[in-house]
Amino acid sequence: MSLPLHVQAQGVTKSFGSHQVLTGVNFTVAPGEVSCIIGPSGSGKSTFLRCLNALETYDAGTLAVNGQQVGYDYRDGKYYEWSNKQFAAFRSKLGMVFQRFNLFGHLSAEENVACALVEVRGINRSAARTRALEELRKVGLANHSHKRPHQLSGGQQQRVAIARALAMDPEVMLFDEPTSALDPELVDEVLETMKLLAQEGMTMIVVTHEMGFAREVGDTVNFFDNGAIVESGKPNDVLSNPQMDRTKAFLAKVL
Repeated sequence: MSLPLHVQAQGVTKSFGSHQVLTGVNFTVAPGEVSCIIGPSGSGKSTFLRCLNALETYDAGTLAVNGQQVGYDYRDGKYYEWSNKQFAAFRSKLGMVFQRFNLFGHLSAEENVACALVEVRGINRSAARTRALEELRKVGLANHSHKRPHQLSGGQQQRVAIARALAMDPEVMLFDEPTSALDPELVDEVLETMKLLAQEGMTMIVVTHEMGFAREVGDTVNFFDNGAIVESGKPNDVLSNPQMDRTKAFLAKVL
C-alpha cells in the first residue's frame, strides 16, 4: 500500500516576464520523507520552494499539499485565487527556513520564536514564551534564549529560525540552502539539528549544496537543471551512479 503524498507537483511552470524559471516540475514527497534538491544556481530550486509555500504564484500545472491545491479553489468549473487570509492560513502549515535568518534584531531569541505564536496564532504571551523555550531547548539554545541576534553566531541564529518555524507546528519543513550563509565551522551544528528533525519523522524538503547531508539523511535526491528535475532517486543512486550526463557533469564539480 502506497503512502499518501504530502506534496505533489505535476508540470509546474513559472515565468518572470519573458524568463521561464520553472519549465515543468514533477515532484512528490510522502509523509516523513526527507527530499533533497540539488543543482546549479539559477536552476529554479528556490523558486520552486517559494511556489510550494505560496510566496510565489505558479503559472501552470498542479501543486498540492495534502491534496489541497496551492493558491486556488476550484468551484463551478473555474479556479479562484485564494484570499490573503487563505494564503496566510496555508503558509502557517509549512515551516520555511531561508538562507538568511530573518530574525528581528531588537528581539531576543525567545521573543523571535514567540512573536509569531502571539501575532498569527493568537496565543497568549505566557503560553507563547513557554512554547518558545521548549523549541529553543530542542535546538540546543535554551541557555541563549535571552540573547539578541547580534549576540549569537550565525549557526545559532539559524537554529533560532528553525525553532521559530517548528513552533508553528508545521506539516512540512522547507529549507532553502540553510547553511549557505554560514562560515564553514558553523555548518555542522545546523545540519545536526536538521538530522534530529529527520529522525523524529518530520517531512522535509531541503534545497542544499551539502552532498554529505543529502546522502546521509535524504530519502530522495532530486537534481534540478533549467527549471525542471532532470534526475531523481535514492541518494546513493543519484550521487554515486547518476544516469544523466548533466547530473554527472554537475556532480563532477561538487563532489
